[in-house]
Amino acid sequence: MQSTADHLDLAPPRNGRWLGPMGLALIAHGLLVVALTWGVSWQNDAEPVSVEAELWSRTPQQAAPRAVEPPPPPPAPAPPPAPAPKPAPAPAPAPPPPGPTQAEIATAQAKKKAEAEKKEREEEARKVAAAKAAEKAAAEKKAAAEKAAADKKLAAEKAAAEKERQQKLAAAEKREQERKEAAEEKRNAELRADQIKRMMGQAGASGGPQSTGTAQQSSGPTPGYGAKVAARIKPNVVFTDVAPGNPRAEVEVRTQPDGTITSRRLVKSSGNPDWDEAVLRAIDRTSTLPKDTDGRVPSSLVIGLRPLD
Repeated sequence: MQSTADHLDLAPPRNGRWLGPMGLALIAHGLLVVALTWGVSWQNDAEPVSVEAELWSRTPQQAAPRAVEPPPPPPAPAPPPAPAPKPAPAPAPAPPPPGPTQAEIATAQAKKKAEAEKKEREEEARKVAAAKAAEKAAAEKKAAAEKAAADKKLAAEKAAAEKERQQKLAAAEKREQERKEAAEEKRNAELRADQIKRMMGQAGASGGPQSTGTAQQSSGPTPGYGAKVAARIKPNVVFTDVAPGNPRAEVEVRTQPDGTITSRRLVKSSGNPDWDEAVLRAIDRTSTLPKDTDGRVPSSLVIGLRPLD
């Protein structure tokens, strides 16, 4: 019986009386939603506030049971991640440059052709110059070889001619020397014969001191005069070499009446040129010859000297 009464108490009022409580319920629920929304937005950690609403009716009714506390609100959802920035769009490619015109193409082709022709002409000129240079070098080399051969031949001819000239000159000098030696030998023979003749004339002369015979006047030097002349010349001889065989050099000396030497001439060589020159220089240093025992000096005589005499 009690259950039935409770049911009747909780039953909605009839004949439109439920509209008022329903409106209050809707208002209460609206306030609850607003409060929940405001709490989530501000992240308020305060304890949730429960709101109670009572339904009133015109008739006395038993109070409704306490409303069940609503469950705590779910945690606020994490904010959605920020969207990644979209990549900047690639720049649009530049429009291709306009192609060359037909006139420009023709000009470029003509220029290229002219350059090729110029290069070909330069290459041809280089080849021609190289060929001319090689030809010139070959000609110069040939001319140099011919000149060298001609110079060599001319030098050989000159050498042969010089050799022949020297041979002829040597032969002529030899003949001249032989002629001179023959003439000197002949002259020496005549001088010796003349001296012998004078000596013989002196030996055959007669008469006293007052004699004026021809033989006495034309007599030659005394036998000891040659040694006297050699003694005068020897101190003036300067000769330090060794002359093998003790060769004899004969010199013809001509003098004035007072004994002054006017000339000297080698009439017979000793075979040692150094000794010959030493004798000639010694006669030059002597300058005068001594007088003979009769007070005279022969106008001409042949003097013979040896290194070891």
